[in-house]
Amino acid sequence: MNKKKVAAASSAIAALVAGLAGTPDAFAQSAATPGVATPGASTPSRLDEVLSRGTLRVCTTGDYKPYSFYKQDGTFEGIDIDMAESLAKSLGVKAEFVKTTWSNLMNDFLAKCDVAVGGVSTTLERQKRAFFTEAYQVDGKTPIVRCDDVGKYQTVAQIDQPSTRVIVNPGGTNERFAKQFFPRANLTVYPDNVTIFKQILAGKADVMVTDASETLLQQKLNPGLCSVHPDKPFQYGEKAWMVPRGDVVFQQYVDQWLHLARASGEYQAISDKWLK
Repeated sequence: MNKKKVAAASSAIAALVAGLAGTPDAFAQSAATPGVATPGASTPSRLDEVLSRGTLRVCTTGDYKPYSFYKQDGTFEGIDIDMAESLAKSLGVKAEFVKTTWSNLMNDFLAKCDVAVGGVSTTLERQKRAFFTEAYQVDGKTPIVRCDDVGKYQTVAQIDQPSTRVIVNPGGTNERFAKQFFPRANLTVYPDNVTIFKQILAGKADVMVTDASETLLQQKLNPGLCSVHPDKPFQYGEKAWMVPRGDVVFQQYVDQWLHLARASGEYQAISDKWLK
């Protein structure tokens, strides 16, 4: 390289160094990912909003024992209801429950609520629009049938027959599972998830496939119905709460509260209250 080229290169490097020295954030700015807050940036969180508002808005369907049940007096009860009250107490605010349906759960959550609870299964489809907390229970789909029919409905193939009357509640993972795995069965979508199990007892349906935890409770509430291999469900599933997508601050608070509730035995005590 001749002396002129060396001199030009040295000048260019000197100018670059001088320019960066005058803008100390240049490297950070160039490395920042568009749409992602840099460390130290002030990003509003639902946590601050809840604290300021003084209420925790909780969306729940109220039709899924033992997690959430809407009573005739207009109040809710269940595992997730007690836990939501505990979360609100930890924040120093009041829990405000918003009744929804499985079909409208996501839209109502996005428009009206801070969390969505009540036996909500984690799914990738829901994950596209909301964040989930850590799972507080592992679950999965399993059949519930009349006790005399337990041997007839052990497998998906045994259920997926034209002669089998499958009944399911609308709008949630139960309906999606039934439509995916029982295309040949005689499928009825029944609107009331509270009385749906009575339809099997009355001989108007043969099988419902729902979460194993629900089948275990419903066989206690409805003598004559039996859960089919609840310890070996058809697929893996988890229960968690929905929180706003992208709000890591709020998600971490709820996760930490849930972790402590489980570690301290509070969650187990609440669960036992409704299941034992």
